[in-house]
Amino acid sequence: MTSSEAARRALSLAVLTVGCSLAAACAGGERASRDTAERPPETTTGEAAPAETVPVEPLVRALRRGGYVIYFRHAATDPSPDDADPVALSDCDTQRNLSAAGRTQARSLGRAIVSLEIPIGRVLSSPFCRALETARLAFEKATREPLLENLETAEGEAEREARIDGLRRLLSTPPAAGTNSVLVAHGFNIAGAADVTIDEGEAAVFRPRDGGFTLVATVAPGRWRELASDRRPVVREYPVPRGSAPHDVAPAPDGTVWYTAQAAGELGRLDPKTGDVQRVPLGEGSAPHGVIVGPDGAAWVTDGGLNAIVRVDARTHAVRRFPLPGGEYANLNTAAFDLRGILWFTGQSGYYGRVDPESGRVKVFGAPRGEGPYGITTTPAGDVYYASLAGSHIARIDTETGRATVLEPPTENQGARRIWSDSRGRLWVSEWDAGRLAMYDPSSRSWREWTLPGPNPQPYAVYVDDREQVWLSDFGSNALVRFQPDTERFMRFPLPSDPGDVRQILGRPGEVWAAESAADALVVIRGA
Repeated sequence: MTSSEAARRALSLAVLTVGCSLAAACAGGERASRDTAERPPETTTGEAAPAETVPVEPLVRALRRGGYVIYFRHAATDPSPDDADPVALSDCDTQRNLSAAGRTQARSLGRAIVSLEIPIGRVLSSPFCRALETARLAFEKATREPLLENLETAEGEAEREARIDGLRRLLSTPPAAGTNSVLVAHGFNIAGAADVTIDEGEAAVFRPRDGGFTLVATVAPGRWRELASDRRPVVREYPVPRGSAPHDVAPAPDGTVWYTAQAAGELGRLDPKTGDVQRVPLGEGSAPHGVIVGPDGAAWVTDGGLNAIVRVDARTHAVRRFPLPGGEYANLNTAAFDLRGILWFTGQSGYYGRVDPESGRVKVFGAPRGEGPYGITTTPAGDVYYASLAGSHIARIDTETGRATVLEPPTENQGARRIWSDSRGRLWVSEWDAGRLAMYDPSSRSWREWTLPGPNPQPYAVYVDDREQVWLSDFGSNALVRFQPDTERFMRFPLPSDPGDVRQILGRPGEVWAAESAADALVVIRGA
């Protein structure tokens, strides 16, 4: 192995090259030696300056403070077919796209970044489909940046150099305070701009400084996951205004978290970075129960006090009500959107219904067995199911006719409370009265059940995360409980407050959020 190959291998294993600002981390906080201090300046417009090598942890700590630009080459692709000539940026069929392994790689990257608590600000992407998909799967957002378009499509040397110069400007641009910028593009581009070679899914970390940039590290695709897996799951509690009695939560795309302040008649919005809370009054008599984020980015609330579905604009916080017709009190509970953008909701008084956000039309149906409809979910195929607490069953809603078909769990009087679909369309159900977790597979029409650990389990909420882990809240043990379907094992995460009384769970990659209704707090588990 040549010396250059050895250096390359060290970088791919995430041995980091850092400048003087991180040298103290290598030397126990002591000032760098005279020899180090007299090395050439580290600021550059293309090549990394001489630097010290340190373990990975100092870089992770530095990234948590923000101030870096992380350049990712898109995740793994299918080698065939390659890009057409000419390629049509608006047509993914003319391009080399992510493989199934690449999509898994991108999702894993996103979960690891969240678990490591590395703050991400703007995410710019090449307009190629494989780069955009990588960014969206990993960071749930992406802005097209023409300067990041693959160098191979440049028409002539002038356009090629313009893209290289543009990338150098991006690498030299400091991120917003307390964040790191992400660029997702191609190997040719970063090789041309910084003389750095990286594989698919690999990252090169740069520090902007004095109008230039310095290469800090390259990190192999799986290394982020390894770092995250080395950390124990972190449980953190965020207080919300006293008297809120938060019921449900909904993580928003911008990193904030919506929650229903049921006792205050408000919708809250927590910024986990600062702990600040914005409060949106929903009107006299409001008692909001559920909240989800709709396809339009707005918060959609099931408000039992107003007997209405309520939309809160994410930007302006403008409130719009969709009252239920007929005057019957539904005791509204939860909602889910189908694949056509129609919102379906439940009401414990014996109702379920739908709202067409475009027309504003609301239609209510009587549940086939009266009282009980509570949790609701949509499968990846677009099927809508609800769970009936008082009726001890689940039901499938025909989204065309509105008719509900009852499906009986194997245990009688089990108290099916909440329901959630996994990526395969299997339905996971929290059985409140039976102390069990149930799973119904529509493809085989079969049921399975597992009893939660502990002397008096009372599973209330259920949620399936992006890793297919099933989460429950257990009033009996005052804990969040994780169930691994592959091993059929449960693991408890005690709540910070006792009692916590978590009634609903929702998440995003790397984070599981819940509301402690008895403690006026929200809680998150990161890295589980």
